[in-house]
Amino acid sequence: MTAELEQIGKQAQAAAFKLGQLATTAKNQVLQAMAQALRTEQTAILTANQQDLLAADNLPQKFIDRLRLTSERIEQMAQGMEQVATLPDPVGTVERGWVNHAGLRIVQQHVPLGVVGIIYEARPNVTVDAAALCFKSGNAVILRGGKEALQTNLKLGAVMRQVLVDFKQPVNAIQVISDPSHETAKRLMQLTKYLDVLIPRGSARLIQAVVKQATVPVIETGAGNCHVYVDESADFAMAENIILNAKCQRPSVCNSMEKLLVHEKIAAAFLPGLANKLRAAGVELRGDEKVQQLLGSTIIPATAADWDTEYNDLILAIKIVPSLAAAISHINQHGTKHSETIVTQNYENSEHFLTAVDAAAVYVNASTRFTDGFEYGFGAEIGISTQKLHARGPMGLPELTTTKYLVRGNGQIRK
Repeated sequence: MTAELEQIGKQAQAAAFKLGQLATTAKNQVLQAMAQALRTEQTAILTANQQDLLAADNLPQKFIDRLRLTSERIEQMAQGMEQVATLPDPVGTVERGWVNHAGLRIVQQHVPLGVVGIIYEARPNVTVDAAALCFKSGNAVILRGGKEALQTNLKLGAVMRQVLVDFKQPVNAIQVISDPSHETAKRLMQLTKYLDVLIPRGSARLIQAVVKQATVPVIETGAGNCHVYVDESADFAMAENIILNAKCQRPSVCNSMEKLLVHEKIAAAFLPGLANKLRAAGVELRGDEKVQQLLGSTIIPATAADWDTEYNDLILAIKIVPSLAAAISHINQHGTKHSETIVTQNYENSEHFLTAVDAAAVYVNASTRFTDGFEYGFGAEIGISTQKLHARGPMGLPELTTTKYLVRGNGQIRK
């Protein structure tokens, strides 16, 4: 596979050179055609996905949920691609410009990163989202999905590549690796001659493996050990709605809530009713000693490991805290810098929470489930970055560019 991977890299590099010069109107036409092709080829895509689902029937339900495609999810992917087509093209935009002391006219302009590699798990939507965002931002993309979604990813790639052929655009702007082995993934992580950046999407285990093994620059997208803190002034009905949405709407994704912190002054009045609703929704509850004393033997004792665990499942650990400061301290110690929420009617507390919590997205009186490129108006996302260099939070088109300096003179030399 080494020679084949080298060839994929060469092809991507050649495609990236052409894409970087492609007009915005041409890119938008291709994206709109790709969206329509997803709809036209829906039956074939669902057939490929069914093959993957049958082969993955022994996997946990949370993985099956990520893997499964439906007509609705394909339509969402198509709409996301169409929205990307409507967004401003970051390529060529000017960050700043000035004339220096020597009369040189200097402009800092956005340009594509070049060749982007994506390593991800059983999430077929990433195949389409990443391809759309990379294409619009002038980048070639090499996609290495998990083996569980191989047939689906290959079919999605084939549908999009056919549109590139139809529009006489470089077909290798989008390439899906057909060998999902760990060895191939490791070689991709070290394809420094051709890859400009590598973006992992998936579990904390996958992300850390990429960070540790890659020699290619990595934009770290993070696991989501997300918290909701219910302050002493919180509206109970609002808090319940936010918690049920953040935990139960789609528990397998990284922006779902994993931990609940409740101020001790309201715990006795708030938690029993909430616990009944969470149990009715099928949520397994774990808690610290105070929670166990309050809610009884049905609460599973939380271990030290629970506070650092991303469940991606209908499991919730609850902790009673004495103050806002204690909540913030717990979040900053155990969170993954992804998404954190406070539910409160106290303005000063909300502003302090926004300032003091170290995370890519911090919310007041809203569900963590909104940390998403589509919800933020990006059309889709390449990932949710939890690091602090170059990009942070949902990564859309601007985060897939870098800058270069264009310097125009009339014969100046340095003295």
